[in-house]
Amino acid sequence: MSKKILFYLISFWLITIIASIIWGFENPEKIERVKSYFKKKQITEVSEANEDSKEIIANSFNLNVKKVLEIEGKTAFITHELSKKFNIRNLNVFTQTGNLIENLEAKKVKLPKNFTLQMNGGIKTIITLQENEIKHRIALISSYEKKDKHCFFASLVLIKSGNELFRSKCLPADPNDNDFNGLGSSNIHLNDKILLTLGSPEKHTGRNGLLAQKDDSKFGKILEIEKSDLIKKINDQNHELNLKIYSKGHRVPQGLTVLDNKIFSVEHGPKGGDELNLISNGKNYGWPNVSYGTNYLVSEGGDGASIKINHEKNNFEEPLFAFVPSVGISSLNNCPSVLKNYYKKNCLMALSLYGNSLRKGYSMIIFLINDDLTKVNSIEKIQIDTLPLRHFVTDDKNRIYEDEKGNIYISADKKGIYKINFNSFR
Repeated sequence: MSKKILFYLISFWLITIIASIIWGFENPEKIERVKSYFKKKQITEVSEANEDSKEIIANSFNLNVKKVLEIEGKTAFITHELSKKFNIRNLNVFTQTGNLIENLEAKKVKLPKNFTLQMNGGIKTIITLQENEIKHRIALISSYEKKDKHCFFASLVLIKSGNELFRSKCLPADPNDNDFNGLGSSNIHLNDKILLTLGSPEKHTGRNGLLAQKDDSKFGKILEIEKSDLIKKINDQNHELNLKIYSKGHRVPQGLTVLDNKIFSVEHGPKGGDELNLISNGKNYGWPNVSYGTNYLVSEGGDGASIKINHEKNNFEEPLFAFVPSVGISSLNNCPSVLKNYYKKNCLMALSLYGNSLRKGYSMIIFLINDDLTKVNSIEKIQIDTLPLRHFVTDDKNRIYEDEKGNIYISADKKGIYKINFNSFR
């Protein structure tokens, strides 16, 4: 090959690379669609773990932490069969990329074509509903359609058939300002109702966040669904499912649980301001008008603007507690029996993801609350190595699972599922 031909080939190669980089920079949404397409095809790798346990010292006890299952992705919902005897093969693990792991084998679940992994999308939670002998599973997913313009939205989908039960309106923000990490990821059963969190999915405070205060939008809300209405929709596609607004003014209400018939939620703030809230029907929790956090700095893509702090003076509900700086709070549930028996107080437990440079996450957080459930008495943040903690293993109704020895199980992003043993109480 002559030097001249080699020169032309190398020049053509370099020009192609430069052109591809420029095209990708100018068309990030197209790159996202390509990545989403291939990720949706992938089967999650899963295997039993074989690692040594680690002992972590907390204030009043120790935690023995041991990985039991290796999973490469992020979880969406995890259940264990009702048996108190833990069996790794009895775990049902839904991943955000659309896989279900049963009996240590992963398979794709049935989802519509508009399911997308763009903008950190995926399955965000699983609602389980029992109708006589039939168990229905419904996924909250991020969705995308290109009509006259780009339309990103949220859907509730019946996994068995792939039928869409609910579809939100299109998000108003520019596509690149959407972030489905903010969609939310929890639900609870409350007698004959289901409560579902639906956040305002955006990277920085903007048009999507404004939806949290608008009654004609489902985003930035905790939603109420009648179980009977949901069953009607499952059995009759022509029936219109009614999602009522239970509370509004939420940024990313990530965790949800019930303690003594009271509803509690944790949600992500912006730069600071992760919250624990006591949720009441019809109340407004203030986002994006108030927050104990601040908007992201200009160097981080925000405008650096401050946000009003005082909720009560601005006619919004004050959080029971706000973390400043943030910890990246994720799931919320009741404390396991061993901690309830030790503290002899109302006790909630949360998990946290990465946190930030000012305060690391990777933690289990214990809230002790007064008798009438209106005040946080103490908080203990227990860092568990460098694990971004996502979900508790629960039953179908999102109640924490405990095995016969009082151990609980939690997931960590791109790591797997860990057994937590509480011991050496002092």
